[in-house]
Amino acid sequence: MSPSVAPNWLFALVFGWTVSITQAQLSHVENFSIPSNLFQDFYWNTCEAPLTVQEHLKGPGASTSKTEMPAMKEARPRFRTIQKFKPDYAPPTFSQYESTRTGMRVVVVDQQGPKVYGYFALATEIHDDSGAPHTLEHLCFMGSKSYKYKGVLDKLATRAYSTTNAWTTTDHTAYTLETAGWDGFAQILPIYLEHVLLPTLTDSGCITEVWHVDGTGHDAGVVYSEMQAVQNTQGELMDLRARRLLYPEGIGFRYETGGMMENLRHLTADRIRQFHRDMYQPKNLCLVLIGEVNHENMLQILDDFEETIIGDILPPEAPFKRPWTDSKQAPPLPQTIVEKVTFPEEDESSGEILIGFLGPSCNDHKSSSALEILLSYLAGSSVTVLENTLVEKEQLCSMVYYQTDVRPNMVIWFTLTGVETGRLEAVEKRFFEILSETTGKPLDMDYLSECLNRFIRQIKFSGEGSANFFADIVIQDHLFGDRDGSDLRVIESLRLMEELKEWNDEQWRSFMRTWLTDARHISMLGTPSTEMAKKLDSEEKARVKSQKERLGEEGLKKMQERLDAAKAANDKEIPDSVFDQFPVPGIESIHFIPTVTARSGFARKMGKLDNNIQQIIDKEASDLPLFIHFEHIPSNFVSLRVVLSTSPIPVNLKPLLSLYLMNFFATPVMKDGKHIDFEDATIQLEKDTVGYSFETGPSNSELLQLRFQVEPDKYETAIKWIKTYLLDSVFDVTRLKASLAKMLADIPEEKRSGSRMLRAVDTMIHLSPLSSGRARTTLSKALYLKRLNRLLEEEPQRVLADLETVRKSLCQFSNFRVLVISNIERLPNPVSAWKHLVSSFDDTKLLRPLDKVKNVLSDRGHNLGGTSYVVPIPAVDSSFALLTSKGVDSYWHPKLPALMVATSYLDAVEGPMWVAIRGDGLAYGTSFLRGVESGWLSFNIYRSPDAFKAFSAAHEQVQGFTDGTTAFNELALEGAISSIILGFADTQPTMGSAAACSFVDQVVTELGKGYKDEMLKKVRAVKEDEIREAMRDFVLPVFKPETANLVVTCSPIMQEELVTNFEKAGFKPRVEPLSAFYDDYGLEGKEGEEDVDEEEEDEDGEEGEEGESDADADENEGDESAE
Repeated sequence: MSPSVAPNWLFALVFGWTVSITQAQLSHVENFSIPSNLFQDFYWNTCEAPLTVQEHLKGPGASTSKTEMPAMKEARPRFRTIQKFKPDYAPPTFSQYESTRTGMRVVVVDQQGPKVYGYFALATEIHDDSGAPHTLEHLCFMGSKSYKYKGVLDKLATRAYSTTNAWTTTDHTAYTLETAGWDGFAQILPIYLEHVLLPTLTDSGCITEVWHVDGTGHDAGVVYSEMQAVQNTQGELMDLRARRLLYPEGIGFRYETGGMMENLRHLTADRIRQFHRDMYQPKNLCLVLIGEVNHENMLQILDDFEETIIGDILPPEAPFKRPWTDSKQAPPLPQTIVEKVTFPEEDESSGEILIGFLGPSCNDHKSSSALEILLSYLAGSSVTVLENTLVEKEQLCSMVYYQTDVRPNMVIWFTLTGVETGRLEAVEKRFFEILSETTGKPLDMDYLSECLNRFIRQIKFSGEGSANFFADIVIQDHLFGDRDGSDLRVIESLRLMEELKEWNDEQWRSFMRTWLTDARHISMLGTPSTEMAKKLDSEEKARVKSQKERLGEEGLKKMQERLDAAKAANDKEIPDSVFDQFPVPGIESIHFIPTVTARSGFARKMGKLDNNIQQIIDKEASDLPLFIHFEHIPSNFVSLRVVLSTSPIPVNLKPLLSLYLMNFFATPVMKDGKHIDFEDATIQLEKDTVGYSFETGPSNSELLQLRFQVEPDKYETAIKWIKTYLLDSVFDVTRLKASLAKMLADIPEEKRSGSRMLRAVDTMIHLSPLSSGRARTTLSKALYLKRLNRLLEEEPQRVLADLETVRKSLCQFSNFRVLVISNIERLPNPVSAWKHLVSSFDDTKLLRPLDKVKNVLSDRGHNLGGTSYVVPIPAVDSSFALLTSKGVDSYWHPKLPALMVATSYLDAVEGPMWVAIRGDGLAYGTSFLRGVESGWLSFNIYRSPDAFKAFSAAHEQVQGFTDGTTAFNELALEGAISSIILGFADTQPTMGSAAACSFVDQVVTELGKGYKDEMLKKVRAVKEDEIREAMRDFVLPVFKPETANLVVTCSPIMQEELVTNFEKAGFKPRVEPLSAFYDDYGLEGKEGEEDVDEEEEDEDGEEGEEGESDADADENEGDESAE
């Protein structure tokens, strides 16, 4: 359960509302406790018999006669309708309700799809760094008044085709429920709400979930491990200091709601209980429901639920101070502050700049909307003034991006990444010079107008195509909007956009001067420091050593006994009678979105189709042989994809693909015989499209897809742009240098991520140089691009010729497969419009097969076992591990259904791995990854204070199921199958995603449209002995050194102990720096040229000659993410 959530940025860009992202903060605030007897009537910490379904709905002690079921009551639910409306630019309808009894609010967003999404949001405000909001979020899943068992909520949810999660950010906590179909959602809804409003909040739960010291003297706990992994990272340290400067003491936005490690070590259960009592009241709760919702049934469920809790909550009429809106507001910044913030990192070559301003009120909708349009004008793409000057022309940073945080007074953030460390101060000054220059002369009003128009198009597209697009805006309205619903109603139309179209140049420049150019601000200069990395390591070692000495042998024994007792209290077995009350819902309410397929050209060879859309395609009578796959949906937009295989690219040029893709839309083009600069081309491209990209996929790391989203009247125009950028772009040395500079500047930051580098090392080991995915990893780019940069200076024509080879290798008629998703009935010339692309090719060649991952495995990717590495990364405070062994290698493998059930069973929330690992604070999470295309099965350990302990616990669980000493739980097996059904719904929640899945199933994986239905039948028929056999044949080998390869990334402080323990388990891990996995693909450096960072060379030296020879051996083997 993450302490942060990614913002629904696009909607926010128009309406000026963006979800803020919680980041770790550093400040010790003394914790306090209150007498526990205050809560003896409010919290339920004993294990009494749970309520039956009827008792839960009616209330404890009520009659359970079937004739008196709540659904039979004639009284209408006590919820009033605040408003109902439908946006004039998107399909969903909105209904807002409020309980007349408790004040709880509900907003339903009705839209078609197989999934129902629930967001249960509470405004939360705290004035310390204790972490009470974040820890409370975790503890709410540990049991409730009527269900006093850890994990009961998630076990029930799993059986009901549901998954739960939660996040805590600075201003709110949101609990999520995602379900396939309404019936499952309706079953879980009241149980979930009771966990939120009436949780047990036991001392034992606080020990395991928040923080504890184990018998070895080390710190652990789920929340503690989570914050340990982020507290000393670059972004967290910079954000912390920035907010400390923006907000004085007593303003809640100043504090770290996730909790600082030093504070978590002192946080008490009583402090968490007090916070719950203060904030978790129904009148502070808003339920956001998105999907196909039965309103009458929902309101009755909520009415009945309130009946069960009314005697246990604070009186609804009790005084309540609404968080944030009734609190002291932030004063204006007294002065501008520029300050250096150091972060631990061995590579001291580049840093980052964070600049913050206080902006207008989030409820000043016109100003906040204007702000977002202005920001997109300044830094929305490569042709905007800040990005174009700082990145493209002057190459002072790798990227400029912005974000707005929703506050009573919004916060405007600019981030400049990849800045040369010695130039941080100069680049910060240059940023403000550009702002001043911009306001000192007339703006480009044509482009500003186009920025506004494009956002309108993007809003309409996302309102149609995103399953949970409106969730964030509703949550933010609950936090800061007027209670009469007027602020929420702003989303009914795009009227504000029309009003902003009337602003003139002086209005826009005056607005910019007010909030940016002339405004006071804070600037954080993020500076990497090797010394800080060493200092943090030594301080942590000293702290743990002191802790062990202070506790002594007897104290450590007591710590372990305390932990064991807490685990025993938490892990009381849940009686089957609890689950018996809740049968697995039927699948009748799961409504998958239908699409209609049609084919043209080479696609017809896949089989003849007989439907009305195919008749439309046939009537066009085009003889165009191009492979075109159509998916018909009732959309107001057109989505286009051109899918290409990468195998035709020569091996030695595979890493050049990264530069080719980066430069693809940032280069001059030839159009209608005229040379067009990249800025002019980009401006016109943005005017004609909703969005565009060139990226990996679909569903295969060896494929690429060129994607465009346009309005139907721009369909033919989009095809012309596809032709222009594929065939008529100009490789310009100046533009290539700019793209290359950005890529090189980003590499140090990429290498600071433990999880990303885990995948990168794993890819270098298991995929061969034939793989384009391997060639695009950070570890391939780190060496190759540095040498390429020198080559571009000395032999530019050679680089241009190589890029032309890459282009010609990709752009062959036989290598094109086209996907068109739209309302085909309204699409003009759906086939013949593609003549603009095909006319340039020899269309007589046969279609080449799509690339497969299995064709680019390295020797060690084929022969798994015997390889293991531990890779220390100074910027990491935690550990990550990935083990890979043989899995099934076909979607039709007879044991795949059993393996799917086995991994689903093990991975379930509150399932075996969850309880044994996350429940004991051994890692933030684990998961099994099935790679059918590669034939691998992998086990991933994420954010662990000790990856070996997590590995050992997982191994023990699998061993128990394999040898029969641990029995399968029949109810949990039902849940595993329900999770698979939910997984199918997850892939196609919207009509656009359903259409894309249809293409993948038919063309990429060649499974056919009915594969999922057939697989589900097989999954339902799997027997226990088949599951045990799948665990023995596939899952257990993941934990055996002779059959699995192991990669670990970790903090250097953990290196020695991890190596020792994995050696005891039979592995033979080699300690290597990241540079040991670099690959130059034959692009040789000049004599005396430094290829790796000085710090990494020092580490290599510690390993001696053996380390270097092993790295050399790897050069011909092994990619960042294979599937």
